[in-house]
Amino acid sequence: MLAVKWLPTLVLFVLALIPASGYAEPESLRVATRIIRPFVFEEGGRLTGFSIDLWQEISAQLNVQTEFIVKGTLRELLDATLNDEADVGIAAISITEERERDWDFSHPMFDAGLQILIPQEGEGGDLGSLAGSLFNARFLPLVIFVIVGALLAGHIVWLFERKRTDGFLNSPNYFPGIFESTFWATTTLATQAEGWPKSAVARVVSVFWMFVAVLFVAIFTAAVTSELTVQKLRSEIQGPEDLPGKIVATVRNSTSARYLSANAIHTTEFNSVEEAIQALEKGDPDAIVFDAPVLQYYASHEGTGKVQVVGPVFRKEAYGIQFPKDSRWRKVVNEALLRLRENGTYDRLLVKWFGGEGGKGGR
Repeated sequence: MLAVKWLPTLVLFVLALIPASGYAEPESLRVATRIIRPFVFEEGGRLTGFSIDLWQEISAQLNVQTEFIVKGTLRELLDATLNDEADVGIAAISITEERERDWDFSHPMFDAGLQILIPQEGEGGDLGSLAGSLFNARFLPLVIFVIVGALLAGHIVWLFERKRTDGFLNSPNYFPGIFESTFWATTTLATQAEGWPKSAVARVVSVFWMFVAVLFVAIFTAAVTSELTVQKLRSEIQGPEDLPGKIVATVRNSTSARYLSANAIHTTEFNSVEEAIQALEKGDPDAIVFDAPVLQYYASHEGTGKVQVVGPVFRKEAYGIQFPKDSRWRKVVNEALLRLRENGTYDRLLVKWFGGEGGKGGR
């Protein structure tokens, strides 16, 4: 009888415990990613970008916590799920037949493709572009050498010529005498100097400086010819059909690297698109071929006035979320992606990061 009396109390106690077990700590997922603007980048000590925002919305749908693992290269990101270091991979990962052999992918989360990036053409035409090219880091030492050399030669000539009444200087004073002698040294570079020093030391310096002037003119002429040739090559790049015969940079192990290799285009590969862009801005490759949204974002932000995107988007491809083979998370992530499309969250993220342009999210 005592057991029967306490039975309702025991039942209520058990029922009270059942909901409590439903509020267990959310499961944690290890998510591998890499820095690639505008999909993933670090700001204020935290990761942000289109892919990060999209995953945060997905994880909220799944009621899971996220532990991000940042990798340095695409190869390391892909291998993270292969080696059981991560459960999921997300950034700007193209879905390809080759990758489908080793990994599973979600539904397409972004429509992309390849495009071409070249240095910005000068707004002032060929001469303006040439001037901008010559006064860069490569030619700066030459310019400094000529300026310092002209000042030094001018000072030596003035020092030994200032007291001569038969010399070409009109005044023995430092000013304007030094101006005359430096002007003489400068015009010597163009073989247009008038007059000739009279003192022995000044004549020796003059002969040496004229020899330097000949070398400078030869180097300068070669530099101008080289820059004009490079500019002509770059101005001819307006699409993928113009790439054969050019030096093209891209990112190692990327779909763009495979495209360039398959088409026998001379390629220089880098570990990251940032390294490739730095090389392009120094004038090393003629162009970069890489993912269109990444190049477009850079050209309209940090690269404004320095680089430009040319030609259409080609070799269309889609980005997806990466999983190890037969992952139990693939189905639920796909379902979450569909819900985000249907409730407008996906479109809101597109507008936030691309202004409604640059990708259709695999539609």
